[in-house]
Amino acid sequence: MAALDDLINKIDNPELKLQMQHVVRKLLKQKKFGLVFEDHLPESTILYGLGVRAGLTVTYKTAPLKERFFVRSINNGLAECSSLDDTTSISGIPVDDLVPFTTFGEPIYPYLQIQDTISTAPESPLWHSLIQADNYHALQLLTYLYPAKVDCIYIDPPYNTGARDWKYNNDYVDSNDSYRHSKWLSMMKKRLLLAKELLNPSDSALIVTIDEKEYNHLGCLIEELFPNARTQMVSCNINPGGVSRHGEFGRTDEYIYFIKFGKSSPSPLQLSDDWLGVVKNTSRNSLHWDTLLRTGTNHMRYDRPKLFFPILVSEDFAKFVDCGEALSLGEPKENYCAPSGTKAIFPMHKDGTEGCWGVNQDYIRDLHTKGYLKIGKPRDGVVSFSYLKAGNQKKVEDGTFEVIGRREDGSIIVNDSNYRASYIPGSQWMISAHDATRQGSGFLRKFIVDKRFDFPKSLYAVHDTLRFFVANKPNALIVDFFAGSGTTLHAVNLLNAEDGGNRRCIMVTNNEVGESVEKDLIAKGFKPGDEEWEKLGIARYVNWPRTVASITGLDVKGQPIKGEYLTYLTTEKESNRRFQQISFVKDFSSLSLSEKKDLVTVLSKGTVAKSSVEDNASYIIDNDSAIAILLDETAAYDWLDELEGQDEIRDFIICTSDKKLFNSLKKSISESLGTFKEQEPLLLSMSQGFKTNAIFFKLGFLDKQAVQMGRQFAELLPLLWMKSGAYGACPQVNSDSIPTMLILPQNKFAVLTNENEFGAFSYALAASNDIETVYIVTDSERGYREMVAQLRVRNSYQLYRDYLDNFTINTKGSI
Repeated sequence: MAALDDLINKIDNPELKLQMQHVVRKLLKQKKFGLVFEDHLPESTILYGLGVRAGLTVTYKTAPLKERFFVRSINNGLAECSSLDDTTSISGIPVDDLVPFTTFGEPIYPYLQIQDTISTAPESPLWHSLIQADNYHALQLLTYLYPAKVDCIYIDPPYNTGARDWKYNNDYVDSNDSYRHSKWLSMMKKRLLLAKELLNPSDSALIVTIDEKEYNHLGCLIEELFPNARTQMVSCNINPGGVSRHGEFGRTDEYIYFIKFGKSSPSPLQLSDDWLGVVKNTSRNSLHWDTLLRTGTNHMRYDRPKLFFPILVSEDFAKFVDCGEALSLGEPKENYCAPSGTKAIFPMHKDGTEGCWGVNQDYIRDLHTKGYLKIGKPRDGVVSFSYLKAGNQKKVEDGTFEVIGRREDGSIIVNDSNYRASYIPGSQWMISAHDATRQGSGFLRKFIVDKRFDFPKSLYAVHDTLRFFVANKPNALIVDFFAGSGTTLHAVNLLNAEDGGNRRCIMVTNNEVGESVEKDLIAKGFKPGDEEWEKLGIARYVNWPRTVASITGLDVKGQPIKGEYLTYLTTEKESNRRFQQISFVKDFSSLSLSEKKDLVTVLSKGTVAKSSVEDNASYIIDNDSAIAILLDETAAYDWLDELEGQDEIRDFIICTSDKKLFNSLKKSISESLGTFKEQEPLLLSMSQGFKTNAIFFKLGFLDKQAVQMGRQFAELLPLLWMKSGAYGACPQVNSDSIPTMLILPQNKFAVLTNENEFGAFSYALAASNDIETVYIVTDSERGYREMVAQLRVRNSYQLYRDYLDNFTINTKGSI
């Protein structure tokens, strides 16, 4: 439609033009199914750094891509050009006013220019990379370097809000552009097609954040491009206070698409309490004992008559003896005569009704033998039993919980001080650390001091999102090609610091300055490519300074960064039991069951399930949430008796207006249970920085003929380093003196530039066990194969053929 509108606007006859517009609008009213969007003029990129010469397409530096020309010849500093729009010849455009450009899908020959490095771990082979480039061409390069080798891609693309925050063909796209949605989809499709080439199809994840402006379109595009992947979307609260919008609900959240390939899935993780939400029974940080009395459905004697049998204990209720046979349905339990020296305990509910046990006699005997059956404190001639279900038995048997002894009843005692539950949360994320204002904008200013970037992501939002997919991949390769302020690399460094991983991150961002700065620079006579312009771009002014500051621990002014990183790590501390007196509950027994349930929900802050509150309950002891609540003070001492040995209970809520009773109960519980060990978050000082290394590249473009003649080896060496895994510091050579061979064990690759020296090269490789990749410069494919056959290396490539062939045919991602 966009191209058709352009053609209609060229019609001089007003009547014909109006008729054509009417016919086109009528066609547009026909219903379309699926994701349909317009094709546009192909996206183009300015090739700064590439000289103007005959045969190239060029545009004006001062108004990039507004007019486009083909250079026919150059004489005396003037370029004779043909307009690509109307083929009119134009003579005498000064070469200094022009800059080459390329249309996406056309062959390009990229290289990486080193701009800067930062190293705080020179002994480490791990190096991260920032590439300043249009991400389309950077992705083309990455598909050459790492095809199907990337573990995770995280991107935060432009949200297309209409706020002129992104460009299409060097024009800012705003809400007045009727094609802004299709332009956005065109832009995204090209890049996602290339991203698909990068991801490991057997186990990788693509993560895309978006808001309500494009999430529907993005979802359809994902389904179209990745039909064999599994996709899920979650909602993440990034602004708890909400952003007010006239006549609309305030915006508090954004959306995250997870596209999972192969066997990829989120890993169960140890998470902070913020993550619990409405997910039940996920915070058990101690060994959980379940009641042996069956609850829930089929919990009455008549439901399971074979499970109504006596458990025999010693007369002092301290030891398990055996199990008796089940009584026939209707036979009174009072008729049962326990063997001498024993007491018979039947499965009875608190209201006096007959229930049933959760398992049979043989299973109970086996539980006792293994120490997985525990006897409660006797009360009114009755004891309760609890046991370990299969999941908790496994945690004992695999060493998750260390057995350090046994109680008098034979049940095991474990050390659970270092255990924390792991789980996968739900799809509604309301995490305080994901606040983009507090942990995004405010956080970023710690590193680059002044405001240089709008709407950065919370470091912890990116950290947590990545962690679900790379926690179990300590050597993961992670790519972000909408890198913006550099949050992704920052998050990867924090992950590595937490668990000692060696995950590597590659970031790609352009060097745009933003609309307001751009207008100011133009007014001062500067243009793209000028140093005054380039130093204010996002790559040089925001991303790299933040990267350097976070790694060194010093802000852009050289001052130690104040503050501490939150981590998922914990440290153990000794804590006292926590007590709270509630005096407003005067007569709990007078409340209705519904009121009792609501009260327990309020007192426990929603951690105790309403279903666990019975009408005759006078107290609650909930092991899942480690909380005990005394609801009726008249049952205080029964509650106290039942708490004996309940080491996992941390919080005690006592409903009484009697201060003396409260203090007495607090003292008794404290003396009985003592202190407990709990985990608290371990913080890392920001001023310590990270022990790692990073390199800053700018993507440039080479002349094909110069590459073919071998004159660009020095320029291509960083690509060879990247393709070999980016181990160790990036090597450099003098372009005027190309060595016949390079043996680089610290970088795990070697290069033979003169095939006549193959003998010496082969000998040198045999003396090194660290070389994994070899590059051989030769025009002869047969000669290349013969040489490779004599070498024992994992990877080998023929230069410059491998490089040139890749980028000559590389038109993936074009529409």
